[in-house]
Amino acid sequence: MITFVIGLGITVDLIAYSIVIPVMPFQLERLGYSDVSSHTGWLLFSFSAGLVLSTVPIALLSERYNDRKYFLIIGLLILTGSQIMLMEAPNYPVMCIARVLEGVSSSMVWVVGRALLCDAAPPSTISLHIGFAMSGVSVGQVIGPAVGGALYDRFGYRRPFIFSIAATVLDLIGRLIIIERKDAMRWGIDPAALKEDITISPLSVNSIGVIEVGDAQTEKGDANVPAKEDFIQCRTVASPVALSSPDPEATLPPQNIHLTLVDVIVLFGKSLRTLVACFLVFVDSLTYSSEEPSIPVHLQNVWGLDSTTVGLIFIGTAVAAFICSPLSGYLTGKYGTEWTTVFGILLVIPWWVVIIIQTRLALFVPALVIQAFFHSSITSPLSTEFAAVSRQMDGVGYGHVYGAYNLFFGIGNALGPIIGGQLYDHLARGWMALCLFSTGILRLVVSVVLAGLFTGDVPLLRRFKYSSAPVSSNS
Repeated sequence: MITFVIGLGITVDLIAYSIVIPVMPFQLERLGYSDVSSHTGWLLFSFSAGLVLSTVPIALLSERYNDRKYFLIIGLLILTGSQIMLMEAPNYPVMCIARVLEGVSSSMVWVVGRALLCDAAPPSTISLHIGFAMSGVSVGQVIGPAVGGALYDRFGYRRPFIFSIAATVLDLIGRLIIIERKDAMRWGIDPAALKEDITISPLSVNSIGVIEVGDAQTEKGDANVPAKEDFIQCRTVASPVALSSPDPEATLPPQNIHLTLVDVIVLFGKSLRTLVACFLVFVDSLTYSSEEPSIPVHLQNVWGLDSTTVGLIFIGTAVAAFICSPLSGYLTGKYGTEWTTVFGILLVIPWWVVIIIQTRLALFVPALVIQAFFHSSITSPLSTEFAAVSRQMDGVGYGHVYGAYNLFFGIGNALGPIIGGQLYDHLARGWMALCLFSTGILRLVVSVVLAGLFTGDVPLLRRFKYSSAPVSSNS
């Protein structure tokens, strides 16, 4: 249930984000603006600015108060307000402010939502749950640009935003009915426990739902989910009464260690695995977002396509991502983040070069779709990598690590559209320069090498060098 709700939240977030991509360039032209790609890039930058500025406080507060459901509801209300503001904006600066608020809302679902998902999922299946939830990205990318372009062409500027506001109603219902892990444990139910690894005895249940592991008693209900091996010898102890009715006076699991921002930064700085994961998220976000404001303009300039046709092309890329995301999550759970991350990066690079060719639309569109397929294969393993990092650091919760993920994603997402827009608008071969920038040394050399050395429990390059012994993940 939580996986579905978070996937729905991501879908609605991406609808609100992407519905303006095929609309804004044409709307800005209609309003008389020049350098449309650059102006669109600044709107995307505004979104990322809000996301970056809000990520750290949201991450810290969600871990301190551990009421993720209410953060998600607040985020949805902010999203609704930002859409109304953008729809009625009288000028360009107000549009930018609305996009900043939209970025704040996005932080809620990307930080708190994924943390809530990891709270409730067994550690060994987190990658699969993340893969399915991240399918919401592609669904939102299918619906947003296609619907946005069609509604703009037929009904004008306001209708796309009315559609995205209506989508938030369904999302709100889902966020209201979800049950957090800490609340489920009041009923003697731990959704993060693997059924096959837990033996429940009807005679061994007491009134406080204590979990016994070996000779020691521990109570776990915080954001840090025990590793799978901890469950193998775990036996749930609770009475029949505790399983059938909630006990308001039941002893709840202790809260997380409350780390300050400095504490979290110091812990992350000591782990090369964490730093490399943050760098990979930054590069991935930077390179992919750099093409977003330029694709509609490029398709219009080279092949004369309108906003509706551009939206249909975005559908193809989103369908490819929809197929790949859960597949990547499954492969990550089976083989490890080290394999899917490295090969995902390697396989996406050639298609940045192919889309430079401008001779035939029949070549460009399939290449763009394949590029989207392999790009989406990187998201699930990177998200899973951050979850693994959280379980290895005392006091570091899922909110902390996904706050770091969101921060570096937001920085890359803020710089990418600006760089891409400037390259496309101000260079004679702007599209070629943009594509070569995305296949440059950061992705082709540095990303592949760092991922091979530090990603996963047993990084690939170290595995080949030291095949006889596993390598410490923090080294």
